[in-house]
This record gives sequence, structure tokens and C-alpha cells, in this order.
Amino acid sequence: MKKVLYFFLSLLWISSCQPKEKLPFQDGLDEYPVLKKVLEDSAKYQVQILYTRIDRNEHGNPLMTDFEFNLNDRTYFYPASTVKLPIAILALEWLEEQNIEGLTAETTMLTDSVRPSQLSAFTDSTAENSLPSIAHYIRKILLVSDNDAFNRLYELLGQDYINEKLKQKGLGYTLINHRLSMPMSEEENRYFNPIRFVDNSGKILLEIPERKTETVYSNPDQPKIGIGYFDGDSLINKGLDFTFKNKFSLSDLHGVVKRIIFPMAFPDSERFNLNEEHRNFILKYMSMLPGESDFPKYELPDYYDSYSKFYKFGTDKNPIPARFRIFNKTGQAYGHLLDASYFVDFESGVEFIVSAVIYVNTDEILNDDQYEYEEIGFPFFAELGEYLYQMELEREKMLTPDLSEFRFEYKN
Repeated sequence: MKKVLYFFLSLLWISSCQPKEKLPFQDGLDEYPVLKKVLEDSAKYQVQILYTRIDRNEHGNPLMTDFEFNLNDRTYFYPASTVKLPIAILALEWLEEQNIEGLTAETTMLTDSVRPSQLSAFTDSTAENSLPSIAHYIRKILLVSDNDAFNRLYELLGQDYINEKLKQKGLGYTLINHRLSMPMSEEENRYFNPIRFVDNSGKILLEIPERKTETVYSNPDQPKIGIGYFDGDSLINKGLDFTFKNKFSLSDLHGVVKRIIFPMAFPDSERFNLNEEHRNFILKYMSMLPGESDFPKYELPDYYDSYSKFYKFGTDKNPIPARFRIFNKTGQAYGHLLDASYFVDFESGVEFIVSAVIYVNTDEILNDDQYEYEEIGFPFFAELGEYLYQMELEREKMLTPDLSEFRFEYKN
């Protein structure tokens, strides 16, 4: 019997190393009308899906098999806030590389401004001590996708560090080259604010001067989206140029989630180099619900449980049952909706990874706030999550996974 089991496990391992299989959508889609509608008109909605089925061997190690629908890493879409996830992780990797006594994720981080387009940050009213830090910026990014928090870590790391690190890790369809929600030129986005880290007595532990990236990180295909866009009150009758916008393919986004959830599944060169404390910090806040945080504080009705949890619960503002945890990062901009998630049901032992992007902009005009997020986008993610969850509930597994490492005490 053991020989048969080991043979089957070896087949699973081999399958995880093969090219991605087609996502097995089967009968029963009539129960998921929006999902069915999107899949039947996938070209209109520019939908891409990546789903990873997880089995466990006798040692509890994950054996992953990837399935895809309509995946094309060369097709450009705007990644929106999903780029914040690798930046949050890289900020902790950068911190560990400094190896400076007393410099931690909670150390006060003071950002200055030396150019008219830049903003300084010397306080943070949402922090318990009213001071900014790497850790607090990461909390704000992972809890509610705060744009300013992302910008501060982008300014800390700079474009060269970010893009070179991600390329080294095998994330070859990613390019991060601008702040979010700040009207800056391509050139201004290549300048980075001076930053100081100070201890509780005010002593400077590390001082970083203003820097500039000389390399121009741009999308060589010069992608354009839509047939028109609003610039203020003016309608411009041509596609919006995304040459100097961020790029993050679905495979790379999915790969970032895989690397933080299951780092040992990757060679050393492709992992994020985090100690266990920092990895657990990322996992905790990826899965924490807004209302579980005291600093920063996010309250109802604006910040409900599924505020940034699209799969299965995205259209439901009721509390998410405690048996479920979703370790994820979402994005929403220019008609694009994205979510990359490790989905866990502790009671049933269900676990899977899924990432998807959809474009819901029927009039093809950008910046007009006429996107079908509520009608199509969020229901699509909710139904896709439910469909995969039900499929996993019915799927017979060889071994029940031990998911205890993904249980956290959700207090600041």
C-alpha cells in the first residue's frame, strides 16, 4: 500500500512541475450566472485565472498543481494595488540586509521632501505612538491597501532595488515605476525622498539621502487601454497610455503569494529572504480583517470584513465566519479588478491558491467612474471563490493538511 501511495505522490509532484493545465470548469455553472457570463465572453472581460490545487505528502509538504484559464503574461493589464504586496515584503527583506543594531520594523521612519512634487511624513496619527515606521506602513497596506503607505516604502526602496530584486526572484513580467494616486511625471517618479530612521531618544540609526534612478523602467510595448479617457473635465478621444505605468503579470502576482505562503517550494534564489518573524508578520496582516486592528483602527460601516476579500465573500458585508482565513492582496483601478489569495477553511481542511483579473469597462472610457464593479466584477470573484471552494470540498484528498501554522493571534 505504501508503494502505491508513494507512486501516486510522485505523480502529483511531477504534475506540479509540468506546464499549467486548463482550469477544469465543469457542469453546474448555471448556479454561478456571473461567472458563467464572464467565462463565455472572456475576450470582452479580458479575464485571466490561475488556480493552484494543493495536496500534502506524508511530511505535510505541499504538492502543487497549477491550472489556468486564458492566461497570457504578455497581455498588459493595470495591476492597481496588487503591486503593494511585493513592496511590503521587499521592505522587510531590505531591513534585514541593513543589519544595523536597533534598527527594526518598528523603528521610527521619517521621510523628508526636497522637491516640489514630494511630500514629507514625520507623524502618523493612526499609529499607537503617532510615528511612522516600516511595520506600520505594511499594516496599512495589507489591511486596507493604503496608497500613501505604499508610496513611503516605494520611496525607501527605489526603483532599482525593487525591479532588480523581483527579477532575481524569477518574476520576469513585473515592472514597478511609480507612486500611487500622486500626479507625478515619469521623471519625478525616479527621484526618491531622503529618509532617516531614529530611535526613541532621537538618535539617527540610518540616514538615506535623496536618490535618483537613472534607468528608465517602462513598458516597451507602449500599451494603451480604452478608446478614450477623461483628463479633468476634458474627454481625450484616444486610449490612455500605460507606457510608464506599473506592470505585474498574473503569473508573477500568483508567484508572490506562493513564495510567501510556501517559501520552501522554491529554490533559495527565488525566495523572499525573510526571517520567520517577518514572514509571520506579513502572513498575519495579509489575513487580518480591518475590524481586528486597533492601530490603525478601521471601523464599520466603511470597513467591513470583506472590504478587501473578494473571493466567496466579496458581495457579502456580513462577518466572515472564523473558520475561514484569506491571505491575499486585491487591486481595483481603471476598470480592472484583481485578487490573489491563499484560501483556507480550517474546519474542512480546504486550502487552495487562486489569482484572477477581470476588466469591467463596457464604454471603454477611462476615468469616467462608469465601471461595472458592482454588477459584474465583485460578483465574478464571489462566484469564482465559491465555485472553487465547493470543488475543493468535494475533492478527495490523500491526507488532511495541518494548517496550524496559518493560525494567528489577531491583535496588534
